[in-house]
Amino acid sequence: MVYYTQVLFVVEGQEAIFESFEEQVLPLLSQFNGELLYRIRPPRSAVLTTSIGYPYEIHLVCFPRQTDFEAYRDNPQRLACLPLKDQSIARVLLIEGKAL
Repeated sequence: MVYYTQVLFVVEGQEAIFESFEEQVLPLLSQFNGELLYRIRPPRSAVLTTSIGYPYEIHLVCFPRQTDFEAYRDNPQRLACLPLKDQSIARVLLIEGKAL
């Protein structure tokens, strides 16, 4: 199992565009054996220390194999939504890991 954590920083004022992107791409996860384990929207008060800013959302997803993730990432339906992502997300920190 491969795990991916995304720390998402949304452009202020573009939250609705981000939500539209998420509504279109998150349902695709299951088509590629992916599972959304957590989708967290932490309040600023939940961040005790930061040197990179306050995230809008944090996602933890998993796939049985990296090739499943790559198929999801490269899916034409998902790729068609990337303009929404580009408009609404300032930056993403993507962390790949595995369960220990």
